[in-house]
This record gives sequence, structure tokens and C-alpha cells, in this order.
Amino acid sequence: MDKALLKEIILEQAELLECKEIGIEREILSAIGKYTQAPQAVVVSGIRRAGKSTLLKQIIEKYHKEQGYYFNFEDERLCDFKAANFNSLLEVFVELFGERKVFFLDEIQNVENWELFVRRMCDRGFKFYITGSNASLLSREIGARLTGRHMPINLSPFSFREFLKFKGFEINKNSLSITAERGKIKRYFNEYLQWGGMPEFLRYKDRDLLKAAYNDILYRDIAARYEIKEVKALRELSLYFLSNPGSLFSYNKLKNSLGMGSVNTIKSYTDFLENSFLIMVNNQFSYSFKKQIVNAKKVYCVDNGILEAVSFQFSLNRGKYLENIVNAELKREGEEIYYYKTRSGFEIDFVIKRGRNVNMLMQVAMSLHKEETRNRELRALKEAAEELKVKNALILTEDAEEDLKENSLEIKVMPVYKWLLER
Repeated sequence: MDKALLKEIILEQAELLECKEIGIEREILSAIGKYTQAPQAVVVSGIRRAGKSTLLKQIIEKYHKEQGYYFNFEDERLCDFKAANFNSLLEVFVELFGERKVFFLDEIQNVENWELFVRRMCDRGFKFYITGSNASLLSREIGARLTGRHMPINLSPFSFREFLKFKGFEINKNSLSITAERGKIKRYFNEYLQWGGMPEFLRYKDRDLLKAAYNDILYRDIAARYEIKEVKALRELSLYFLSNPGSLFSYNKLKNSLGMGSVNTIKSYTDFLENSFLIMVNNQFSYSFKKQIVNAKKVYCVDNGILEAVSFQFSLNRGKYLENIVNAELKREGEEIYYYKTRSGFEIDFVIKRGRNVNMLMQVAMSLHKEETRNRELRALKEAAEELKVKNALILTEDAEEDLKENSLEIKVMPVYKWLLER
């Protein structure tokens, strides 16, 4: 490839990177700091438009200022760039900036066999930070390509803490105790509940951006990548999931209700949607792995804004949106989560397993004001606690807060917004 063109692109991109807004510091940035001296490549994946390129700039500014080479492969002038051209790229970098030991490669999936260069240079002591479209940088694929030479990082949309920071609201230890401050937090939470934390949408407030991200995932990341011809069936399945967050589903029932060809097709399409980070699927907890696989599953969406912009609904279902936020936060924190059904049929929204043991039971309810609701939630938790030998439970609500004790079971009731800020 022409080195003069590479030089032109490198200098243009360096100027654009310098002008790029750094945004609010993402919470995951401190975790990435643990890997700056590790030999493995840091691979950042996640749903489209979650801010991967901005995170890359934050990594540069915080950990590797003027220590690395930046290159973005999302440039139409690079359509002929091949793996064999990486040596020319390195030569031009050294000519322009001298010898450096860190690479920042954006949208690297556009180069076939890019991992060969990364593997070779990692073995020579170079450090890599890589981003790309989520469908191309799935951790399972990267594991095979880089064989132990990478550290996967999943970037999600803004957490509620990041959302508040984006809004310019600073949280301190007294924020939840001061009436006016608490009122502001609740007002912001109502916005976050409805519109989620996709950075680009929050900046421009155009719901078409959310629809565009969704369509890119559906048609570019999934349909084109996996050569799906029945795109209508994929779209209908996706719309079903996004219109029913927190709902149970089975592959057999979906096959019949959507009139799709086979259970295997439903399962494959569901896997594609989950692997693209659009949806999250939880199994029913059981000590039998086989039962986990065959029992009905629960589905959630990565972000409430996508639900609001895309799903088929006529009003905001606050209870389901609350549950969806809780699931997204638990996943963001890396928790191993399930739902559970007691022997008498009561459902527990979230079972958190740490190590070999179930650590916590969680329910999400709009309120416990109605006695019928209160009794149902408490009975479900008591039964599940006895069956799973758990001593701690949490009920997350819109605004209620209290501490309860049922025999040896400690139950804490608290608002979702407070729980999110105390994570």
C-alpha cells in the first residue's frame, strides 16, 4: 500500500484524535489501568455506539500520552489495506513519531487476519489496545485468534453514576440525605429509566440515533455477517424480545408463535442477538446444568433507551424498565445471575451466585404498598431462601425503603436509584 497515503491518513487521524472530545471518564477506565503493564492486548468490545472510540482516547490521555501509535481502519481509503501492509504502517509510524511500544487500533475488524500482526508484535513486547464492531470482536472468537494474548473488556452504555456525571451532577456522601439533592437525583433517574445511557443519544437527544444503532446491529452485525436470508424472521424475533423485557421464553414456544422454521433457527438467532450485546439471556437457577439448559429463559435488553425507541408498546412499563436496569447493572458488575422458581411456583427475579454458593436473592417491584404485593414478594423470598439456604435478600422498588426480618432471612428494601449509586 502507498506509504504516502498512509502518512496522510495517520497525520489526519492524529489531528482528529487531538480535537476529539474526551467525554466523562468511564468507570471501567480504572480497571483497564491494571492491564497497562501486562503483555496481553486489551480488546474493548460492546454494543455499537457505547463509546468505545472515546474510551480509547481516555486510555491514551490517562496512561499512554505520546507513547503510542493511533490508527482507525474505518476509512474508505483503506479498503485495500491487507495484513501484509502492517509492516509499512509501522515503518511510517516510526518515521513520523519515532519508536513507540503501544498501538491503539480502532475498528480493526476491517482488516482480514489482523490477529497475525498483533500476535507477532505482542511476542516482541508491543502493547495493543483494540476496538472493533462487537460482532467481530466477540471474546470467544478473540480467544481462538489471540490464544492467551488478550484481556477482554466489555464496555456498556452509561451506568446511572456515569449518567449523572454526564448531566453535570456531582454525587457526594450527603447527596441522598439532602431533600433537594435527592429530588434532583430522582428526577434524573426518571430520565435514565426511560432513555437509558447510550452516550451519543444523550448528547443529541435524537431517538433516530438509537434506531440507527439497532438497525446496524440487526442488518450489518448479524444478517450480513451470518448471511441470514430470513431477515424478516430475525427482525420479528428481536422485536419480540425488546417488547417483552423480563419475560420468560422457550425456543419451542417462540418457534410456534412466530411461525419460524425450527428450534435451531430460533436458538441461533437468539445467540446472534445476545452475542451482539443487544439482549441478555438469563437461565433458571438449578444445581443441574442440564435443567438450566432446557428450562425457560428470561430476556432483557442492554439499554432502556433502545427499548423505548424500538419496542412495540403504547406506554412506559415502569416495573419492567426497573427490572431491565437492575439486570443491566448486575451484568455490568460481572455478577453471575439467574432467575429462580420455587417448588410452589413463586418466581425470584435474580439469584446471584458467587463461587459455588448462592449469595443473594433479589426481587424488583414498583412498590410494596399493596398488601397483596407485599405478601407475595415476601413469601417468594422466604420459600426461595429455605430451598437455596440463603440468608440475605433485597427488594428493589421505585421509592420504598425499610429493613425486614423473616425468621433468619434478612431482607433489605430500597429504591433502585439508591442501589445503583451504592454499587
